[in-house]
Formats: sequence, C-alpha cells, structure tokens
Amino acid sequence: MAGHREYGASPLNGNGPGRDRAGKGRPGLAGAFAAWDLELFHRVAEQHWPGAERVLPRLSRSANHGVLWFALAGAMAAAGGRPARRAALRGAASLAAASATVNTVAKRSVRRHRPLIDAVPVVRRLHRQPFTTSFPSGHSASAAAFAVGAALESRRWGALVAPIAASVAFSRIYTGVHYPSDVLAGAALGAGAAYAVRGMVPTRAQLAPPARPRADAPVLPEGRGLVVVVNSGAGTSNGYGQDVVEQLKTLLPQVDILTRVDDLQPVRRLRTSAARRDQPASDSNDLADLLNAAAAKARDIGGALGVVGGDGSVNSAARAALAHQVPLAVFPGGTRNHFAYDLGIEALRDTATAVEHGEAVGVDVGRFGDEIFVNTFSLGSYPDLVRVRERWAPRIGAWPAGVLAALEVLRAARPVEVEIGGRRRSLWVLFTGNCTYRGLGAMPVRRFDLADGLLDVRVVPAGRLPRIRLLGAALTGPLRGSPLHAATRLRRLRIEGIPADTPVAYDGEVTAAPGELTLHKTNEALTAYRRLDPA
Repeated sequence: MAGHREYGASPLNGNGPGRDRAGKGRPGLAGAFAAWDLELFHRVAEQHWPGAERVLPRLSRSANHGVLWFALAGAMAAAGGRPARRAALRGAASLAAASATVNTVAKRSVRRHRPLIDAVPVVRRLHRQPFTTSFPSGHSASAAAFAVGAALESRRWGALVAPIAASVAFSRIYTGVHYPSDVLAGAALGAGAAYAVRGMVPTRAQLAPPARPRADAPVLPEGRGLVVVVNSGAGTSNGYGQDVVEQLKTLLPQVDILTRVDDLQPVRRLRTSAARRDQPASDSNDLADLLNAAAAKARDIGGALGVVGGDGSVNSAARAALAHQVPLAVFPGGTRNHFAYDLGIEALRDTATAVEHGEAVGVDVGRFGDEIFVNTFSLGSYPDLVRVRERWAPRIGAWPAGVLAALEVLRAARPVEVEIGGRRRSLWVLFTGNCTYRGLGAMPVRRFDLADGLLDVRVVPAGRLPRIRLLGAALTGPLRGSPLHAATRLRRLRIEGIPADTPVAYDGEVTAAPGELTLHKTNEALTAYRRLDPA
C-alpha cells in the first residue's frame, strides 16, 4: 500500500494478513484475545466523533518525545507551590524511566507490526506514521507514568493530569497507530515505572514524621481555644482557590480568627459562634502586636496560637508563642512554607487534624542576638537573592522569581569577608540551618528531626572559579550536598569582623548584620502541632 509501511499484522505475532484471519490457528484464550483486540480497534475506527477528530490527533502529536508532559511539568512547577513542583518532578522522572524501558527493552522484545489503517478516516490519521514496532505504546507508557507519578506525590495534581493522560492513550487507537492491547500494555508499563521510581525515592507521604520528640499540646475539638492570626499579606494564597478564612471556619467551626490586612485597611475580626462578643478586637495592624494579643488570649483560655502565612509570619508567631508559652499551630499560606512542610503539613486540613488530636512535637529554636529563627540563617549573597526574589514574586510567581533572582545575584554579587573560628575567610554564602537538613535523591531537602540540638552550617567559599561556585549554589540550593560546599554541624557558631551594612536573612526576612554575632540554639523550646501520622 502506498504511503506507509507494510501494515497488516495480527495482534499477537505480527504475521497474519488481516482482520478476517485474526485468531485462526491459535488455541483458546490467545486466539480469543487476538480477535477481541482487532475487533475493538475496528470499532473505534468506525466511530465518528467530530470534536475528537479535531482534538485527538493534535493531542497525540503534542506528546511526541514527551514534549506535552515536560511542558505540563514546567507549568505545574511555575503555577503551583511546593507540592506541585514535587509532583511535576516525580512525573517527569517516572516518564523518563518508562521511556527508557520501552525504547531499550520492550519494543525490541516484541516486534509487532502497526495496524492496517485503511479503516481509519484520513482526517484523523497522523501526518507522519511511526516506523517503530507497535508493542507496547510508548506514548501510553509516558502518559501513564507521568500521571501516576504525579498522583503518587499529589492526588490533586494527579486528578488534574489523569484526563489528559487518558486522552493521549486513547488517541493512539483513535489515530490508528496502535492496537488496544498496545495501549493497555504501555499504560501498565508506565504505571509500573512510576511505582519503581517511588520504590527508589519514596514520596513525602511514605516518610512519617519522626517519632521524637513528642510534646504535650492541648486537644482542641473543632478548634475551640485556638486563636489564629491570618496574615493576608503573606505572599501567595494557599493554592486551592478558596478564601482561607472560609476554609478555616469550615474545618474548625469554633476557631477564633484575627486577620491582618494591608496597611491602608482596618483590621477585620471574624468571630465564630464560640467567640465572646464582649471581647474587643485589636486596633493594631502590626503583625507582631496581633500575634502577641492572640497568644495572650490563647494562654488565658488554655489554648494555642495559630498563624496563616509564610516563614516570615511563622517566625513572628514563634516569637509570640515562646513569649507566652503556648503551642503553635502553623497553617501554610505564604510564598515559602518550609517550616510547615518540615512538620509534615502541606494543607490547612493537616493542621486542623493535628489540632483536634493534640499531635505535637518539640522544636529547637535558633538564636542570634535578640532574634530567633526556626528555619535558616544566612549571610553573603543569599540575602540579596531573597530580596530580589521577594520583589519579583508578586508579579511572576515565587518559583520563576527565584530562578531570575539567582541569575541577577550571580551577575552583581561580590564575596564577603568574615572571621570564623579566628580565621579570616572570603565566601559567597554562609548558610546555617536550625537542625540538620538532608537530601532524598533528587527530592528537595528537608528536616526529619526538628530537635537534634545542632546547627547545620554550609559555606560556599569564594576560591577558584568563584562564579561557578555561586552558580552551583544557586542552581542546587544552598542546603544540598555538593562538592562546592563545605559543611559541618555545630552547637554554636561565632562570626566576627562582619563588614558594615552586610545583609543577613533569617526565615525569609532580611536585615543588616551587626559587626559580630553568635549563633546558638535553645533545644525543644517551641511546641508545634505536626501532621498526624496516618498509621
């Protein structure tokens, strides 16, 4: 037949002449399956769906070489938060594993010819017919791998991707380039690749919060006794498209909520049925004042302080919780939510469940001078990166802003000279984590123990190839293991000879450093609610 390769394979061994002989000469189930495979292929070919004829061939072509999935992964990483980035990364890794298996093993093991496409209307045929063997479908394997990989990391993103993956897989039958059994086998192989990747690199859900150190915290059914400050200027929304206050009131009907709005608007106090009407709302819009007022009330009623915001808001809330000796409930709602994530909390519901069950841990608190940090402290180029990133994030999103900020800092940054341990050193970055940060394969770094008593100190020196070192730090993240970084773990760190106006960043906030400072810790000083272990 002109215009394409020799088609006409029967579904099982690729040597039969066509439909009317499918299954003949084959015993039992094999023959029945071959006949079913060919019959279903022709039934799909005979169907007429005008909308599908315009959409499915284009969708099928867009998935060539994984272009559709890598574009989707990029969109997820740019538009979503940290869970979306993890889902995109796991989906892409699963796709790569599936594609490698299909192209190096599967297609060479079963050399099945492509179907006859005479029955497929010309309008839906691909402009370029594939020339590889038919079994299994590589497009279906890639689609299933990406969708299942994303779902293993985030059910929400998996549900959004699944219809696209199913459409791509079906399009391979609809356009006449695969038998149904090719598609089913490819999808099974892709799903298996996703689970294989999970076996090598466990998902966050597989990593239960550390058992130690448990801490006593009040059980607050329906949020009774929980006083929450919502910092509406904390950066991004929580990513679910709903008003965060309404979500809190739905999850915890008895919660007492105080909202900080921008400086040009008054503070809005939202009361539930349990809130006392004779209690005046605070007339201050300063976040620290609101948090201290909320913490004082929580102390008086034997409850807990809650905060909705990013790491900067959490830092202020931790200070208030320490001052009034109340537990802290962190609801992720900012541009950066590292502390919440290290507590296993990725959604408002996680915190609500922990509060209702009294599930909490003791958390170390890092200190320097009069300031505290619950995540990280740094000086050098990283504070400049934070400032540039926060300036661009409202316009283009946090993740793209971080990439562009790294490039801008790389262009303009200069090393800083400080004295550490009596030795003068020139460095790009000095990065100190509150507790030990660990990597998990290619996954983002996190802390598995928030009370190990240690400072995780990482230094990017300004020695040979200085800008290559800084670029490596910008691309891999200051806390990843890398030959470009010197790392140690200490209980105390003294830094002297800091040049005037040198910026320091702590928990996403930036300020000027004093001439000398000492980093140290208070062990298990803060009690924080953590995600309830499903087990």
